[in-house]
Amino acid sequence: MKALIMSEEGFEDSEVLAPYYRLLEAGLEVDVAAISKGPITGKHGYQVEANTTFKKVRPGDYSALIIPGGRAPERVRISKDALRTVKQFMKDDMLVASICHGPQVMISAGVLDGRKGTGWKGIQDDMKAAGVRVMDKEVVVDGNWISSRQPEDLPAFNREIMNAIGIVK
Repeated sequence: MKALIMSEEGFEDSEVLAPYYRLLEAGLEVDVAAISKGPITGKHGYQVEANTTFKKVRPGDYSALIIPGGRAPERVRISKDALRTVKQFMKDDMLVASICHGPQVMISAGVLDGRKGTGWKGIQDDMKAAGVRVMDKEVVVDGNWISSRQPEDLPAFNREIMNAIGIVK
């Protein structure tokens, strides 16, 4: 089983690292995709290696897509290849988990109309404008989409991801 984390420079460090290591701990392979291969740096200076690019991602190779927040979604959402991947995951009803500013990528992909979810308080108006019924909860599960608001929600976010992929009951 493989998971994909899509991010870029300026990611919220804990929102990449906590799911990344939790997925590895559960025995999944984890790829990190960015605009180009190589190290990307979070807001607080942590680095992760992007071992693939948005252009090279084949959604069918993965069981889950994680979209962390921070400033990275502003860069991710301008990539047509990243948006293609998000659209395909949603079309195929595959697991997509976004936290904090992560839903911005999904808004740009046009896949949230009629869904219920959550995100960082600063983007909730954008989510509503995209047709999301926004809920102020630490985690919201709506079919194949799991969403959370902020780093403090990571325990619930990770728990629901693990539940969705059948690792933890």
